[in-house]
Parts: sequence; structure tokens; C-alpha cells
Amino acid sequence: MVEKDKVYSKELLGKTIVSKSGKKFGDVGDLVFEAGSGELIHLVLRNPTSYTDRMELEKTKESQILIPFSAVIATGDFIVVAEEDII
Repeated sequence: MVEKDKVYSKELLGKTIVSKSGKKFGDVGDLVFEAGSGELIHLVLRNPTSYTDRMELEKTKESQILIPFSAVIATGDFIVVAEEDII
């Protein structure tokens, strides 16, 4: 059995979030986990771009923008998200 490459959550912090088409959303400022299972639920956006301001994305009580982790399709130098899975 081949194990998938693991990505530790702290490695995601500070990475730039972009769409498949290259539109920049901002950077990962924090992570939201499900307490019981440890499942990663949301990426909290830091330094949102003007492009992100025009989208109606879910926000925290403190008005921080949330990107659902289920929309992430690749991680590396950037975190690539499927924009159609966010809206």
C-alpha cells in the first residue's frame, strides 16, 4: 500500500491561495478544524484581495473570510482552489 504524501497543517500557514485560473484570493492566516475528528474544515483568509471582496464568501463572527478546505485541489508553493466549489 502506498501512503499519500502528508502535508502538515503548519506548512499551509502563510501560503497564497489562488484559483485554477490564477486569480489570487489572499494568504492562509489560520485553519479551522473539526474538534472531534481533526478534519480540516476551512482556511481563514489573511490579506484578502479586491477580487475576494466582491465574492460573497462565508465569514467568521470577526468578519474573516473562510475558504472551504473541500475546494482545495492542490498544495505546493501555492494552494489552488476550485472556484466553483467555493461559491
